Amino acid sequence: MEVRIGIKHSPRELSFEVDTSPADVRALVEKAVANDAELLTLTDTKGRQFLIDTDSIAYIEIGAEAGRRVGFVS
Repeated sequence: MEVRIGIKHSPRELSFEVDTSPADVRALVEKAVANDAELLTLTDTKGRQFLIDTDSIAYIEIGAEAGRRVGFVS
């Protein structure tokens, strides 16, 4: 599943794939924001950790799991 995070005052967004469900990602984000945590920690499918300053988050887009497309799409 793809996660996109918009960072304040930055024209680019942070985008990566995670193995967790959308509900789990949302719960991690809500917990970090509610507890006034300085960092939100997410781990991608390759095991890399992303530490995001919670004050710098503009938005978070949590994508649905999509199967791989094969062939031509019209």
